[in-house]
Amino acid sequence: MLRFALSRIVMAIPTLLIVAVAVFVMIRLIPGDPAQLLLGDLATPAALADLRARLGLDQTWLTQFGIWFGNMLHGDLGSSINTGQPVLPLVWDRFLISGRVVLVAVFFAALVAVPAGMIAAWKQNKAPDLFLVGTATLLVSIPTFWLGLLLLIFFGLKLQWLPVVGYVSIGEDWKAGLLYLAMPILTLFLHEIGVLMRMARASTLEVLRLDYITHARAKGLSESAVLMRHAFRNAFGPTWTLIGLVLGNLLGGIAVVETVFTIPGLGRLLVDSIFARDYPVIQGCLLFVGVVYVIVNLFIDLCYPIFDPRVTAE
Repeated sequence: MLRFALSRIVMAIPTLLIVAVAVFVMIRLIPGDPAQLLLGDLATPAALADLRARLGLDQTWLTQFGIWFGNMLHGDLGSSINTGQPVLPLVWDRFLISGRVVLVAVFFAALVAVPAGMIAAWKQNKAPDLFLVGTATLLVSIPTFWLGLLLLIFFGLKLQWLPVVGYVSIGEDWKAGLLYLAMPILTLFLHEIGVLMRMARASTLEVLRLDYITHARAKGLSESAVLMRHAFRNAFGPTWTLIGLVLGNLLGGIAVVETVFTIPGLGRLLVDSIFARDYPVIQGCLLFVGVVYVIVNLFIDLCYPIFDPRVTAE
């Protein structure tokens, strides 16, 4: 197991290096000049040249990358061009907000979607299967921003159960904080149910067609015993992999939901930084998302032998 973990960690290092290079190059390809945005259209050429020199933008890309990569290896992602805040603490604080929303939503979505997908597979082509598949397809088809707006209108404006605009930290007031996070979590929860349910159904259908399932039924085991004792572990493997992919994708793509609900998370920080051409913050956000994505999938790989008995750590 230790050798398997070390091999996965070693394989992740080139991935992170490629991510760092890709992030740096893509940021430099964004049109616009940060110095021009900071000083405005009336800035003199001398003022622009002085600011570019202070920001290091007058140097070659290779020199800029070398300085940034060297500082990154020491845990320094630079400071925001607009606010002067250190990037790493800023990104970490915003990540904690986004992480709460994503982790809670995916956790409860998996709790609901996996049993529902197995039931749909068990009742294939019958009324429960048609209902669950139809519901999953509908939830996947609705864009998250539209689903969020519908929840805002219904729970916020019509029923007035939940706050519509703003954010309160759970650390300051946990009751108010939960109320402000309820609709973003519910939005992602409903959307991811559809994704995970379809995967759970497909993998369960594949397992239920195997010979050992037929043998278990021939021994007289009940359907519930066949599903839980024999089909679940083999069927859950692909869904477990998808959960890891969903977590990584949501951390990088939660900006739409955070914008709809005015949540100051990592995605919204990334979008605001792109508009402001704040290179250090953009690079920090993208690199952080890449690192989290690699770590999550590494954890998924290490746990895979636990859920799928056909896979070993050798």
